[in-house]
Parts: sequence; C-alpha cells; structure tokens
Amino acid sequence: MNRKDFIRKGLWMSGGLISTSALGIVLSNKIGRLKPNENNKNNSEIMKNTVLHKAETRGDARHGWLHSRHTFSFANYYDPERVHFGALRVLNDDIVEAGMGFGTHPHDNMEIISIPLEGDLEHKDSMGNVAVIKHGDVQVMSAGTGIFHSEYNKNKDRKVKFLQIWVFPNKKNVTPRYDQITLNIADRHNKLQQILSPNQDDEGVWIHQNAWFHMGNFDKGVSTEYQIKSNDNGVYAFILNGDVTINGQSLNTRDGFGIWDIDTLSIKADSDAEILLMEVPMNK
Repeated sequence: MNRKDFIRKGLWMSGGLISTSALGIVLSNKIGRLKPNENNKNNSEIMKNTVLHKAETRGDARHGWLHSRHTFSFANYYDPERVHFGALRVLNDDIVEAGMGFGTHPHDNMEIISIPLEGDLEHKDSMGNVAVIKHGDVQVMSAGTGIFHSEYNKNKDRKVKFLQIWVFPNKKNVTPRYDQITLNIADRHNKLQQILSPNQDDEGVWIHQNAWFHMGNFDKGVSTEYQIKSNDNGVYAFILNGDVTINGQSLNTRDGFGIWDIDTLSIKADSDAEILLMEVPMNK
C-alpha cells in the first residue's frame, strides 16, 4: 500500500478530508475554553505498511487546567496526514489538574473509551450515569443518537491522567450506552490482557466495531506475539512506558506505531514496559 492509499483508507469514515472547524470542539470548565494549539506540524513517518508517530511529534495543547497530547488531529491541532488510523479516530493523552475537568458537552455516532492511568476521573452523563473510574478500570460510551457528558478530576489534591480514545462505529444511530469494568492488572504481567472487543460476552468492554484492545506489562527481555483477529484490520501500538521493539521497529515511551497487512506482531520488551495495542478495521 502506498502513502496515498494509506491516507485514503485512513479517511474512509469521514467522507473526505475533515476540515479544521469540523474537528473543533468547545469544552467548558472552571478556567475557560480550550485555547488554540499552534503545533500543526507534519510529523508522520509513513513507510510501506507502517506509520510511526514519535512521542515528541504529537499535538501539544496546554490550557492551564488541561495538558493534552494528541496523536491524531483534534480540536485546534490539525495535520492532514494524522487524521486517524483506520477506524481509530482519537488518541488523547490527557492530564487534568486537581478539581478541574471537561464541562458538559455532546457526542454522537462515536465509540468513546477512557482508560485512567493515575488518579480518579468522575463521569456524569445525560443517561443518568454517575461514576468514578480509576487505574485498572476501562470505561466505554456508545454515543449513538446523541449523548451529553462531563468528566472531572474528582480529587482536589492531585492530577488525573487518562487516555481518551475514539473509534468510529460500524453502525450509526444506535441507542446510547454506558459501561465500565474493573480489571485485574496482575493478569497483564508479561502477557497481553484483552480489555475490549466487539463481543458482549467476551473479556473486557465491548463496542460497535470489529476492534480488539489489549494491554500488557512486560519485564525487560520478555517477548510475545499478537495474532491479528481480522484480515481487514491493522494494529496501532501505543507505548505507555519503557522501550519496546515491535516487528523490528524500536519504540520508546509514548511513541505510536501503526502496522497493517500482517498476520502477527512480534513484541519484545527492551526495558520494563507497558503497552496498549488497538486492533481496528482499516477498510470500510
């Protein structure tokens, strides 16, 4: 697959190139609105069947109450070569200051996954759900026909860090849905723990998409393999901590690496490492 084919596949759900205004969202909070981010540089390295996003090339949005690093175009960060990876639309690495958060705002026709890394994140939505998610939990919302929600750092004395991930659904206008689970982090020591799938009765949460997410915590020197579930899928690996080699590509903390047209991922921890694998469809 050449570079243009990759970009075209990456945009199949958008019906064409998404404009900056279409990407923008306004989220109210105690400080004010999100301010423009000027880091719009083209920083993708696209090869035959892979794409490498080094940690330092991500969008960098600093708003006082929020520090967010955007792997893909989001709000005021826009890069035409980093709109999304197949059905994976958003991968935000967020830090929210004590007592602060995202005011009530809408979503529709998107599968939204939150993975807390540190601290406690409080959630409220228009379906009547009020919940707190913390490290070890995974939260999912199927926005479907439309939902309003807010997310706040529940703690007044420390920051909350979490991943905000959006995946395009495989069906539109479903009934909005909320779910969260608590996983045993010990079950991902030196192996991959499934945290999300398309199946309601499978391990982890489920979404309206032919996607599988796994997390693993590996000791230095440990190797493993990941088998692709669907021939139409690619895998985007996000290195949460440490140094990892995946299919010969060396990766470091907060690097992102997408790969497609393969059957197997070979993973080796070059140091103690924590990784997130997101397998998603590459084609419509």
